[in-house]
Amino acid sequence: MADALRITGLVAGYRPHLPILHGVDLRAAAGKVTVIIGPNGAGKSTLIKAVAGLVPVSYGVITTEAETITNLRPDLLARHGVAYVPQSDNIFRTLTVRENLDLVLRHAGRETGDRRAALLRQFPVLADKLSDKAGALSGGQRQFLAVAMALATEPRLVLMDEPSAGLAPKAAQEVLEHARSLTERGVTILLVEQNVKQALRLSDHCYILADGRNQLDGAAADLLTDPVVGQIYLGGKRVAAS
Repeated sequence: MADALRITGLVAGYRPHLPILHGVDLRAAAGKVTVIIGPNGAGKSTLIKAVAGLVPVSYGVITTEAETITNLRPDLLARHGVAYVPQSDNIFRTLTVRENLDLVLRHAGRETGDRRAALLRQFPVLADKLSDKAGALSGGQRQFLAVAMALATEPRLVLMDEPSAGLAPKAAQEVLEHARSLTERGVTILLVEQNVKQALRLSDHCYILADGRNQLDGAAADLLTDPVVGQIYLGGKRVAAS
């Protein structure tokens, strides 16, 4: 299966000569969900922000399909079929839902009315909230709005940084399930997620990072039942690692 994203030997960090990532490798298959998990401080969000052009890359290569996007400016991501959904500050709270959608559609050069209608068909929960201030939405509704805004440019790859953070369990499940459903449209999802069990159930492949380095990767379904992964991340019974 073709890779929608390939990361090779990535060294990156917020300050020169103080890297957080140390030679990370990752491949995300097209039309699948790839999740990144790991303990706090593992470099998960740094990795996805490096792909989005928000963290400088010192060494290594990031490619999407046949294009190299290493250190690409974030405002150019859409031209390469990539969208990024930050963990926070991902909507304009003082604007209405309609204004949020129309703003990003105009910026993307899309025809506003038809494309907005298409997004609302994907996110019917927003259809009755068009005149509401985005800041007044529930946590789950705000995340749906953020994802809808990311999809305005019709990306082939969507980067999502902890989309369920701070949400009630039901809302978190709905957001993650919707991310999964996007693959039915051919969209590839790269996901950093703290809700490990749910993310593994809904993902195809998983990478585990620790201390800014690759530790383990494999089919998400296999890692969900792996006793060592369970011991460290899923609250499982303590076992001896081989």
